[in-house]
Amino acid sequence: MRVSRPLAAAALTGLLALGAPALATPDDPAPAGSVSPAASPAGAPATRPGTAAGEGRDRQTSDGFAGTLAAPVSPGERRLLTRSVVSVRRVAPGVELREWSQTDARGPVRAHLLVVDPSVRGVGLDYANPGRVAATETVLDMAQDRPAAVGAVNGDFYDIGRTGAPLGVGRSQAGGVMNARASGWNSAFYLGAHGAPHIGTVRLRASVVDRPGIDVTNLNSHFVAPGGVGIYTPRWGRSPGYQVVQGQQEDVRLVVVGDGRVVANRTRLQPGARIDGRLLVGRGDGARSLRALRVGTPVRTTWSLEGAPRMVVTGNKFLVDDGVVQVVDDREMHPRTAVGIDADTGEVLVLVVDGRSQQSRGHTMVELADLMIDLGADEALNLDGGGSSTLVAEQGDGGLAVENEPSDDFQRSVANSLLVTYVAPRG
Repeated sequence: MRVSRPLAAAALTGLLALGAPALATPDDPAPAGSVSPAASPAGAPATRPGTAAGEGRDRQTSDGFAGTLAAPVSPGERRLLTRSVVSVRRVAPGVELREWSQTDARGPVRAHLLVVDPSVRGVGLDYANPGRVAATETVLDMAQDRPAAVGAVNGDFYDIGRTGAPLGVGRSQAGGVMNARASGWNSAFYLGAHGAPHIGTVRLRASVVDRPGIDVTNLNSHFVAPGGVGIYTPRWGRSPGYQVVQGQQEDVRLVVVGDGRVVANRTRLQPGARIDGRLLVGRGDGARSLRALRVGTPVRTTWSLEGAPRMVVTGNKFLVDDGVVQVVDDREMHPRTAVGIDADTGEVLVLVVDGRSQQSRGHTMVELADLMIDLGADEALNLDGGGSSTLVAEQGDGGLAVENEPSDDFQRSVANSLLVTYVAPRG
């Protein structure tokens, strides 16, 4: 049963202190051919989906919609609150759901927060996907497939409408590395080698053993970096086509490896085939470096993630670093998903802000960063937003349900999820 109570004065003051200065941080580089949507006119909703892989420099959500532009407000106007309500419910030992609505100078906002204490025995955090990298599924379905899940939110940005694959790095505790990149989309929430939560950079280290001239840049990625080589395994799904080389038809190469040896070396990609071993896909210099792998050549590939993290999910931007806002956009409003870490308590803060509706306008990036700070986060990362933003929680009867109001009016299928789990300790 939910218990509703007014915000405490101190918490109310913190939640409304949305005027911290913003510091610029470079965007991750976008692949060739990516497109950034233009912002919509002030007060106008988004009307145009993105056409690229969700990775343009100004892209704030996988769907590529330009957000409604927020009216400029003064620091004093930011702090004017006309209404605020909070409900608090224990989801599991060490896991609490807090939900509130408020109206400020820019309009109404609804927010949903899972507060997770990893120090409580039985509480965990994990990564989930639909079972294949190049696939999508709703957050609720992913959570329901994991008996220990008591909460979940959508995770990484993904190649919406194309391969469906996430853009960055994904690793589950039990399943290991699912997908990764050496560079370009490595801002991550992760559990370190000893299980502690962190926000930082996680990169792929991969190679073709004894072949230093082959530069492996991607593992099960939605695209192979220009000039690089991508490894694809059965975890990807069926063999990829020209989408993973961004439509490039010339100067590409596919090497098929089975039982540790090259079984085919082609200059054309063949999508839709079953992957029984490994595929090496090269572009440009990467394609040329694969020429020497003749049929019958022994080939062994290796990969790992820097720092040996136990679990990883990536996002596009660090919102907060050491208590300082790292984003600058205070105009474009969207539904948002974020994850943060409170260094004082050790708690992990998993937040969804509803948007694109009359009931909740969404947040700008600066507002999201400020809110994470006010909630106690010293570090925070922006995950995918827009119609992807979904928060699921256990309902007290063992069942899971969506707590927020996804802006599509239905659950969107996404590439992966950040799970909150609980397993009662024995005894």
